[in-house]
Amino acid sequence: MTVSPTLDPYGSFADPETLTIHRLLPGPIERVWAYLTESDKRARWLAAGEMDMKVGAEFELVWRNDTLTDPPGRRPDDFGCEHRMRSRILELDPPRRLAFAWDDSGSVSFDLEARGERVLLTVIHRRLDAEMRLMVGPGWHGHLDVLAARLAGTEPEPFWDAWARLKAEYRTRFGG
Repeated sequence: MTVSPTLDPYGSFADPETLTIHRLLPGPIERVWAYLTESDKRARWLAAGEMDMKVGAEFELVWRNDTLTDPPGRRPDDFGCEHRMRSRILELDPPRRLAFAWDDSGSVSFDLEARGERVLLTVIHRRLDAEMRLMVGPGWHGHLDVLAARLAGTEPEPFWDAWARLKAEYRTRFGG
């Protein structure tokens, strides 16, 4: 029997340190894969950064959330214009799986499964402490909303406004 994942956009915490979010996105799978792995496409929904597509390769992700939507919304005072994180590819199975680790905040995996003309994306972020849960949950949720809009050819809501709203919703739903 195949268990169908919940498509609740808020995802779930299987344990306090692991966030899982599923999204059903417009396909095909190769197109979604390109948005995960190609810097110019990934920069339109998450972060830029060239990846050498092999296990063990190091790379840097560069977030510029003010550029994700037009308008960007109001950036919180405690966020800068840019954020950089050193990363390393842990797993690679094109176009189905990509996993990488960040030096200081756990690891994330992306699994893609073709579902007809759509693609089920499963994002799992591991090793989250209590403080990071309220940053990472709304962050992934907001970034995946932007990705879904980009793939659908629609305009996403202003990123920072969505993130602020989602942060309050995650606090209510998951505590913190």
